[in-house]
Amino acid sequence: MRNRILNYSQRIQKLIKEDNPSTDWSFWLNDLLTQIQFFQHERFIHLIVTVTFALLEIISISLTLLTENRMTIVLSFTILCLLIPYIRHYYLLENEVQKMYQYYDTILMKIKKPEE
Repeated sequence: MRNRILNYSQRIQKLIKEDNPSTDWSFWLNDLLTQIQFFQHERFIHLIVTVTFALLEIISISLTLLTENRMTIVLSFTILCLLIPYIRHYYLLENEVQKMYQYYDTILMKIKKPEE
């Protein structure tokens, strides 16, 4: 998913920078809306997973502090090792979707500009 969202974002960014007069901006606007919906869904799922792992980490740290069982330390460390990549991935999804909103606005202005 990381490569897909980054490649798509770069493709749209390049398309906007080139500003070719023959570009069918309506097509790209619809395509961008479709991709934004896919990435928003992915972002939502990763938000749920990330929050779940964060809550599990809080619970496991609490257990570590309340009990003297060394296995809870291993559990906390294991969950933390999973939580960090989830946070990184969610951060990427969030930022790229925010960029796509800006691309949407830019393309929308390109479509409206000739009409005015």
